[in-house]
Amino acid sequence: MAPGRPRHPWRTFRRWRHHRPFGAGVTLALGGAEILLTQRASITVILTAGADSLVGYVLPALMIICGLLIVLNPRQRLFYSVVGVLASLGSWVTSNLGGFVVGMLLGLIGSSLAFGWLPDRPPRQRRLFRRRKPATTGDPAETPTAAGTA
Repeated sequence: MAPGRPRHPWRTFRRWRHHRPFGAGVTLALGGAEILLTQRASITVILTAGADSLVGYVLPALMIICGLLIVLNPRQRLFYSVVGVLASLGSWVTSNLGGFVVGMLLGLIGSSLAFGWLPDRPPRQRRLFRRRKPATTGDPAETPTAAGTA
């Protein structure tokens, strides 16, 4: 292996991914991609007029760009998430009811996740089972050996 390359690229990627709102950006970008894919549906499927307008392509592209920028530049995530919400809501009118509602909902969920992401929180400790100590009052009659013999 070359001396400058990381030994575990997957572990490096996971570490990089956990320091940014990765899921939020991917969800927003997937919503924009879904809306772009539904732009070229057949005329019997298209529900709203304006599928060929320029805004019908600009808003989903803006959603994809905001999703990528949320992942690549998490310090500006608040601005990108607000723009993503506005583009998602605007797609309701311009892009076949927001990609038949699925793309719009993905965009709203991704933007909301990015808006609520807090980078400076310590990671939670996972505990499946918490050990509880039995509550005793100090009375020797309540100890398990004394209670079993009495």
